[in-house]
Amino acid sequence: MSAPDPAAPDPAAPRPRAAHGDDGRILLLTLGLVVLGLMLVGMVVSATAVHLDHKRLYNLADLLAVSAADAARPGQRLLTADSAGLTLTSADVARQVAEDLAAHPFPEQLPDDLAVLRADSPDGRTARVTLTTTSHPPLLAWFTRTLGHGFDLTATSTARAETGSAIGGVSLPGG
Repeated sequence: MSAPDPAAPDPAAPRPRAAHGDDGRILLLTLGLVVLGLMLVGMVVSATAVHLDHKRLYNLADLLAVSAADAARPGQRLLTADSAGLTLTSADVARQVAEDLAAHPFPEQLPDDLAVLRADSPDGRTARVTLTTTSHPPLLAWFTRTLGHGFDLTATSTARAETGSAIGGVSLPGG
């Protein structure tokens, strides 16, 4: 056996690291990717919140239009296939929409800036309701409210009132 060479490196001793210019940058790269990922998640969540606000607004417009289509005053004759009388006026539609909004069972769920752009009857048989509001997504609400801007949403819905003994050539029961 020979004696260990004093010039040979000790295998148990830590090796000196080579000086590299990119040491420690992996942490910065990881931090940047995490921030980018969080921003992407925030955008998706905000877009989903705006989409859901639009769906709620459309559902409310649809509910108001259906209710307004049934707003014919008692005793008025509704349109049938062979009559030409008007049954639904724009005033009836506007009145019914205002009453329904005032009597909404959950007024705290209505948007604060909800506005009725149009509530009319273009042909005497159809109720048309157009609503508008501004959406402030939860993750951006602090920003959109500070600037006084949000995402403007508009929803239009129509509903037709038709009853009688014959509609479009089809006989209805009881008529």
